[in-house]
Amino acid sequence: MNQLRGPYVDFPAQFDLVRDEVMVAVERVFAGGDYIMGEEVERFETRFAALCGVEHALGVANGTDALILAMKALDIGTGDEVITAPNSWISSASSIALVGAKPVFVDVGADQNMDPDRIAAAITPRTRAIMPVHLTGRIADMNRILDLAARHDLRVIEDAAQAVGARYRDRTAGSLGDIGCFSLHPLKNLNAMGDGGAVVTNDGELAEKIQLLRNHGLRDRDDVGMWGLNSRLDTVQAAVLNCRMEILEEVTGKRRQNAERYRCRLSAVGDKLVCPHDQPHEYAVYHLFVVLCELRDELQAHLAAAGVGAAVHYPPPIHLKACAGELGYGEGDFPVVEEQAGRILSLPIHHCLE
Repeated sequence: MNQLRGPYVDFPAQFDLVRDEVMVAVERVFAGGDYIMGEEVERFETRFAALCGVEHALGVANGTDALILAMKALDIGTGDEVITAPNSWISSASSIALVGAKPVFVDVGADQNMDPDRIAAAITPRTRAIMPVHLTGRIADMNRILDLAARHDLRVIEDAAQAVGARYRDRTAGSLGDIGCFSLHPLKNLNAMGDGGAVVTNDGELAEKIQLLRNHGLRDRDDVGMWGLNSRLDTVQAAVLNCRMEILEEVTGKRRQNAERYRCRLSAVGDKLVCPHDQPHEYAVYHLFVVLCELRDELQAHLAAAGVGAAVHYPPPIHLKACAGELGYGEGDFPVVEEQAGRILSLPIHHCLE
């Protein structure tokens, strides 16, 4: 009898879904020599802005650069503080450090997103922005975060790297804060075949600054308006993304369908294994399907023996990593994050699962 196998990711199967379209698009880019900031990038930006429900979208080299460029556009730098969550991928915090600011962490709630009740106590005179992370494809409680930011005159930067197409009270990820930042890494729901990212905003001045910042600050070949980065979305990756945008609704639907199948089939386990559920006000896109399990390590080993891939995102929390030592945090500072870190397990959720 063949053993049932469920790989955590399946890039070849994902490629097969758009093989013909991608090969035509990539050949068109190569034949035309339009390699940097080409027509495919402009087309992608127009379509991505429409997807997010915003006025402006700018393709950049990766999701980390998206966050860095957002903060640079907001003039956040040395001596400033940005509040975020400690249970994300390292880029959320490292981007803050890389512009010279200080990451300030707050604990999370049961949904693994930033707990709005914890934010006020973390605000200091140096605080410039709040950076909620829409972890696993679920949008944080943005109404409360935005209200708090408005009361304290703070900017809101959405780390929407895992949440392309997710919705919160009929608004789309990236459209709620001042700036939304996305990763288009191969593991994401809308994925390039290499690195890629995007920044979105409704603020025309911020969009203009990011447009300069991503391309060395160039107004034209000889006029450099500001110190900038080399963070352009490759034309060939934009061509791939344009192909994959055609099936994004189908991809999201399949991931949501897989999530519901998990919930139905694991319901008999009881509270020893807790599955995520959409709340009435949200539409999650399930970049990850993270369960909470009392015997996480044993379950992961059991699944591996059965040929089913599962992963842990992300051990240990950022505040306990060596790179964060200078921030002065220690064990016990964020008890919910730390308790979840010992129980979280990501089950395969990709849209090519059978």
